[in-house]
Amino acid sequence: MTWLELYGRALAAGEAAAGYYNRNVGVRTADGKVNVRIPLAAADIMDLRLWREEDVLACIRPYVGRVPELRHVSEEPRFQVHHFIEGRVLDSFSPRGSLVPANVLADVVTLMDQLVRIPQEKAPAVPAHWPASGDSGGFGRLLAGLTQDVYSTYVDEYRGVFAELGIPADPLAVVEPLWDSLASRPFAVLHADLHRKNMIVADGVTWFLDWELALWGDPMYEIGIHFHKMDYPEEQRASILCQWRERLPTHFTTGPLADLELYMAHEKIKSAIVDTVRYSKQLAAAAQPERDFLIRRLAKKVNAARRVWGSPPNLTPERVAVSLAPWWE
Repeated sequence: MTWLELYGRALAAGEAAAGYYNRNVGVRTADGKVNVRIPLAAADIMDLRLWREEDVLACIRPYVGRVPELRHVSEEPRFQVHHFIEGRVLDSFSPRGSLVPANVLADVVTLMDQLVRIPQEKAPAVPAHWPASGDSGGFGRLLAGLTQDVYSTYVDEYRGVFAELGIPADPLAVVEPLWDSLASRPFAVLHADLHRKNMIVADGVTWFLDWELALWGDPMYEIGIHFHKMDYPEEQRASILCQWRERLPTHFTTGPLADLELYMAHEKIKSAIVDTVRYSKQLAAAAQPERDFLIRRLAKKVNAARRVWGSPPNLTPERVAVSLAPWWE
């Protein structure tokens, strides 16, 4: 079977796992099962993008063991083929907000430790505008700039909804003055999307998927966005933070807890904006049980951001449903 034939089978397959940017299809071949990874052409880009995923996988392969093996890359049509990892997605047995097995916690910290040890000269190149290593404030402003761009892109269409949900007209004003307070830390390769649906547990070890959002940046951001997306119970969050500080070289973890809290505050603001837009589009095609789930989840996300803005976190799912009703009625 040629690579194009494999791609054709993946396109025709009814079952697939899809994130916001790629469709993943497991296809059996004479040599075993592979994962065909196809970009979603209509995806709205709402995350900072730096490198091509195949370049990231090639970079990290000598340093990080439990990542997909890249088998093929096609430019036209655009797709990748990875080896298929058999196992259970962490989210399927340990959903967001629940306790995570101790071995997964240890594997996450091991991954973060492996990534910071990749020399910059071995990483893919970064553009000229990218902040220099150690410029944590510049990196924070880069993240916030993308969030501001997303807000500016959708504010005309969503102005009424944003107002009803309590998203202020200048949502980043509360974090903007704080970026220069960040401690200087050397930059490293970051996964930047470590959450429960990007981890597969097999035979007691954790594999880490979906490297399309990998960045060169402040390692404090890695654990901050990880905490935001994992929603650990408090005791596990404290445990993994302790392990992270103990395992990684000190210069990558230096700085006050306020640095971590600033990155998390930004992610809460970003999530309130981005997910209001994303969920409104998903609601149109959702059946009632999924619609109820999305509405409850969005209420929780926006309430988290409302705390950052100093507003009472009293947004109810019922209010969210009324605000977003025009997108499905």
